Amino acid sequence: MVIAVPKEIISGENRVAISPDVAAKLIKKSFEVHVESNAGFNAGYTNESYIAAGAKVIDNLESLYSNADVVLKVQRPVEHPQLKKHELDLMKEGTLLVAFMYSLHYSDLAQETAKRGINSISMEMIPRTTLAQKMDALSSQANIAGYKSVILSANTLGKIFPLMMTAAGTIQPARVVIMGAGVAGLQALGTAKRLGAIVEVSDIRPTVKEEVESLGGRFIEVDTDENMQDEGGYAKEASEEFLKKQKELIFKHVTHADIVITTALVPGKKAPVLVTEEMVKKMRPGSVVLDMAVEFGGNCEVSENGKTVVKHNVTIIGENNLPSLVATHSTDVYAKNLLALLEHISKEGVVELNFDDEIVKGSVITYNKEVVHSRIKEMLNK
Repeated sequence: MVIAVPKEIISGENRVAISPDVAAKLIKKSFEVHVESNAGFNAGYTNESYIAAGAKVIDNLESLYSNADVVLKVQRPVEHPQLKKHELDLMKEGTLLVAFMYSLHYSDLAQETAKRGINSISMEMIPRTTLAQKMDALSSQANIAGYKSVILSANTLGKIFPLMMTAAGTIQPARVVIMGAGVAGLQALGTAKRLGAIVEVSDIRPTVKEEVESLGGRFIEVDTDENMQDEGGYAKEASEEFLKKQKELIFKHVTHADIVITTALVPGKKAPVLVTEEMVKKMRPGSVVLDMAVEFGGNCEVSENGKTVVKHNVTIIGENNLPSLVATHSTDVYAKNLLALLEHISKEGVVELNFDDEIVKGSVITYNKEVVHSRIKEMLNK
């Protein structure tokens, strides 16, 4: 089977689906790998490095897609700006597309994918199980995003992070508040602590308190009898009553912080507003808010998607693709996630989807011209 790796075309995307190292491993497993010319350039991988790995570099994009049995991407397919065609239209019927489809947010795209007879696996839908851990691309990218969020915020803040004793006096450590203790939030916590900040973390799931404290953070706890975690380990959509209690509690923590990093997402839903404009108004001049949920509505009421703005003397960072800012390592770990997935669903270079398998069942969105994922079907039938 032929695996095709096109260059990503969504603005600001520097990653590529596979690295030369993973390309070589796929070739050893009897796949043929075709890579669009300069697809890996922004991630630090040259055409020559793919050729040395045994892959073929293809200049003609339409030829790349038409000969592919499997297409590996980072981002969901979109309209190609030069060809004036949708990427889905470039694929032949029966192709297996593997990418971050975000089908819970873009369910219409799932419908279009099925209509064209494209089979698809959405990487953010990989189940959070022990067996699927090596394929968990959502976590691998969130890990990098959490790290980069702190570095970006620290660079913007006009203060240093650690406690420092100098002849001129003592410099107090920066105070960081992190909203959400998922993979991204915990990595942000660890990074901020290593830089010497005092870090407080808020999460709607009381079960994460131990993890927060083990990394040296202080947990901001909201008293509740609600079960705030779904079966997959993700945060559920909180009730209005809970969100009101949470906002009241964190108001003083946010307004005393130098940096606030928000990471709260609910799959398939608009991101909850956690930092209101009123909170931003009360923050110290020169403070920073970084909204990691800005692409899906934003946790900060005044953040703007893809922009860094200053409002009420506070810098609001709305960077919507933090992993792309660390493209080499983001590509490296994503490529390994894809390799693990392909090893799981193929034998001797041939992909076979077994729907009795929990990973296949949980991550396949479209198959044989139908939307087969239960949650997406439910959304489309409403």
